[in-house]
Amino acid sequence: MPKTTETDQTNRPTPKRPSLAQLRQDLHDVTTATDVRLTQLRADPRKGAQQLYQQIQRRLAKQADAEAAFQHRLHYERRFWQAGQLVAGIDEVGRGPLAGPVITSAVILPPDFDVPLVNDSKQLTAKERERLYPIILDRAQAVSIGVASRELIDQLNIYQATRVAMQRAVLGLGVAPNHLIVDAMQIPVALPQTRLIKGDAKSASVAAASIVAKVYRDHLMVSYDQLYPGYGFAQNAGYGTAEHLAGLQKLGVTPIHRRSFAPVRQIMSD
Repeated sequence: MPKTTETDQTNRPTPKRPSLAQLRQDLHDVTTATDVRLTQLRADPRKGAQQLYQQIQRRLAKQADAEAAFQHRLHYERRFWQAGQLVAGIDEVGRGPLAGPVITSAVILPPDFDVPLVNDSKQLTAKERERLYPIILDRAQAVSIGVASRELIDQLNIYQATRVAMQRAVLGLGVAPNHLIVDAMQIPVALPQTRLIKGDAKSASVAAASIVAKVYRDHLMVSYDQLYPGYGFAQNAGYGTAEHLAGLQKLGVTPIHRRSFAPVRQIMSD
């Protein structure tokens, strides 16, 4: 059967439109609403083409909202960058678990850092955090980790041990910051500090630090799960889940369990 061609109102042959599958493939990299290909797609009368146009518009709007929110999370840093200063964001993870250390991170971002997905680690999926972790390590001007061991936590208390871990993270940076942005705590270092409630949702630097600390500690707890099986450390990261508490009852206390925390102390006294 001979091939037919589309014709316009004057019966002149017109180029055949690409298939919808081809359109999706061709337009997957559209990043701006002014892309000429969107104008052409909008003029395509096919229902599937119009649905694709609306999908792309929603995606672009979502990306624009994410970029605007990210730029807002940089407004603390921008004040210091404009003055030629380095600012470090500091955050912690692991204050609540019954086992394992508190991990803190200090991150100095460069003024041209532009990764809009960087947000409070609790707002991200594990897959998103894993993807962002190497990006932050690669693009940050400096990254450092501070650790408060189980022994230090039991010796000082969880709050003071966390402050020590944050201090260690700041002092471990390869370059010295001029200012710190901290998630709600005061760090014992001689540097000016901006303390923010829920700072990981308000500052991109603190958000980056929260991601680094979270991924680092999660990896550590996976290793502990292999060393001390039966508590579910790879899944619960040391928090007092039903699986973890059942493991404590059955297997007892490991060297990484915090003796000063009530559920562990209770097991040890039974």
